[in-house]
Amino acid sequence: MTLSRPTPRPSSLPALIDAQPTEAETAVWNQVSAVLEEAHGILAELQSYNGAGQEIREAIQNPGDLALQEKAWNAVCPLVAKLKRFYEFSLRLENALRSLLEALTSPPYAPMQHLEREQALAKQFAEILHFTLSFDELKMTNPAIQNDFSYYRRTISRNRLNNQQLEAENEVNNEMANRMSLFYAEATPMLKTLSNATTKFVSENKTLPIEDTTDCLSTMACVCRVMLETPEYRCRFTNTDTMLFCMRVMVGVIILYDHVHPVGAFAKTSKIDMKGCIKVLKEQPSNSVEGLLNALRYTTRHLHDDSTSKQIRALLQ
Repeated sequence: MTLSRPTPRPSSLPALIDAQPTEAETAVWNQVSAVLEEAHGILAELQSYNGAGQEIREAIQNPGDLALQEKAWNAVCPLVAKLKRFYEFSLRLENALRSLLEALTSPPYAPMQHLEREQALAKQFAEILHFTLSFDELKMTNPAIQNDFSYYRRTISRNRLNNQQLEAENEVNNEMANRMSLFYAEATPMLKTLSNATTKFVSENKTLPIEDTTDCLSTMACVCRVMLETPEYRCRFTNTDTMLFCMRVMVGVIILYDHVHPVGAFAKTSKIDMKGCIKVLKEQPSNSVEGLLNALRYTTRHLHDDSTSKQIRALLQ
């Protein structure tokens, strides 16, 4: 049996730019909107994150110089407070995603019907994925984050052994530091958070057919692919930011689908046209394309399964 893939009609493409919430969507929309408003500030902070590399190097090279130790500590503490805010934001993002999944998969409507009826929520889902891949791209290219946090943890441990109390422990205690350490150890921490949240949503909602969730994701992937590969739709993109938005959303839903579907996104039975999605990515003139292809290479679960065709693997080489 061949599984048909949904082909969005022009009238059914979610209005990713101008969708406004209906009365039925308002409660969830308001909750998610508050999170998304904060997302812009989070990205701006991460983009301007320079780290305390110089101060840390000087402190390590001069372990007996207390002034340099204090200078490094004072430089790192506000940065760790910022990293804590990023981590705590990931938890709010996880809750927002869960609310959207509940709204976009609830009976009696099919995924395409949901995306047509609740376009404002579909847009918010897309915005969460756009933020997530944007955050992870910035994090992957900024080694200062790991360096700063590692120095902070070493200093805390050393001073705890010496029975010295540091004020910052009240800000980031040992338990919080452990959770943050696991978060930042991931190459793509926000994407990992959302993948885990989607997997948890499926496992906790046993009465909801898994297809309701995976079809929602595959439909969104199809929508984005069609918008990117069809000149009629692509000519409506006012700038490269809109195109990049579509690409990030497409890659985001593919990765979520691959995490929750039993056989993943790359199998022949997948409802996502992976060849088409990869080809359309490679055709786009964007500096971020390689980062998105890397996300497919390294953060999916099923790429190296036997069920993945050699052609798809070759496309991602």
